[in-house]
Amino acid sequence: MTSGHRITVEQGSEHVRVVRDGQLLAESRRPLVLRETGCPVRYYLPPEDVRTERLTRSETHTHCPFKGDADYWSVPGADDLVWAYPDPKPAVAQIRDHFCFYDTEVV
Repeated sequence: MTSGHRITVEQGSEHVRVVRDGQLLAESRRPLVLRETGCPVRYYLPPEDVRTERLTRSETHTHCPFKGDADYWSVPGADDLVWAYPDPKPAVAQIRDHFCFYDTEVV
């Protein structure tokens, strides 16, 4: 990590869900909570808690120097709403294949 930049990943117990246009896309009581310097708290949800059949894989890929390469998924009306790191950097290995959404509601 560069000086002053930190990432922590902890097992959370928050009840989080993602609803888009009235459709439940994900609901979990066991999110991974990722805190990163300069970024909002993000919830990474286990794939079993995500309605993956409602997601369409996107052509978008991004690179984060701290987390690795991300793949993206879309839903109708919301491109690249969801991302995951199939092979994250060792420092954040626990987020592997967990899904993160832009609009996650803590219930």
